[in-house]
Amino acid sequence: MEHKRNSRHGGRRGFTLIELLVVIAIIAVLMGILMPALNRVREQGKRAACLSNLKQLTMAWIMYADDNDDKLVNGDTGEYNIHNNETPWVLRDWTSGMTKEQREQAILDGALFPYTKTLKLYKCLTVERKVMDGYNQTSPPVRTYSIADSMNCKDWSSMGATMIKRRMNITDAAYRCVFLDDGGTCPSALGGWTVYANQYQWWDPPPVRHGDGTNFSFADGHADYHKWKDPRTIEFGKKIPPQAFSGVQDDNEDIHWASVAVWGRKETTMR
Repeated sequence: MEHKRNSRHGGRRGFTLIELLVVIAIIAVLMGILMPALNRVREQGKRAACLSNLKQLTMAWIMYADDNDDKLVNGDTGEYNIHNNETPWVLRDWTSGMTKEQREQAILDGALFPYTKTLKLYKCLTVERKVMDGYNQTSPPVRTYSIADSMNCKDWSSMGATMIKRRMNITDAAYRCVFLDDGGTCPSALGGWTVYANQYQWWDPPPVRHGDGTNFSFADGHADYHKWKDPRTIEFGKKIPPQAFSGVQDDNEDIHWASVAVWGRKETTMR
């Protein structure tokens, strides 16, 4: 009896191979379910940090205007060279062959840095490496944000689009774009970011970031995520390398929204 008791209770039965395979399969299924959710949560955190950066940059942009008789900071970064005696918000930082340290120095020497005091505000945590014609990035950029052309960067008389030089002249400030997250990989990183004011066509590529949209800040100081709605926008924005000047996209509501945000409601006459 003693021997039978020991054999019944003393021995331990291990997992069979089939049981182990079932456990592994269950874990794999759970990981497949959880990983996309975790990635979404992680990306939402990066989106929120990016929005915070844009909001702080816009507060600095407002403070600069307050200290300079309401004049907006030069939004160009050395592409247009039309702003006499105006230091750009960021100096030329996109020239091919520049080192990371040189690009950072271009930010440090910019007109807006005294109001920000940290390089981290100029770059979103979600950074991609892309190679494109005229802008060969061999390392992640130090700046992923651009200013809309309308905000003292460049006007386009050919389409009746005029830039603004003083903050008091901004109408519908809650709807007028100042900064946007273009990822630092678009042609817009050279100067400012623009869109047609009078036709359904993309000028600079629409940034597709943080999902199917990107983050914008506005002249009243708030920042918000805007999701693109037209599949043509997303398709064109995801082209690698990024491309400027899309074909005509009739009745694309994203182009109309962007045109209003950049150039203003009264100036926008889409056709």
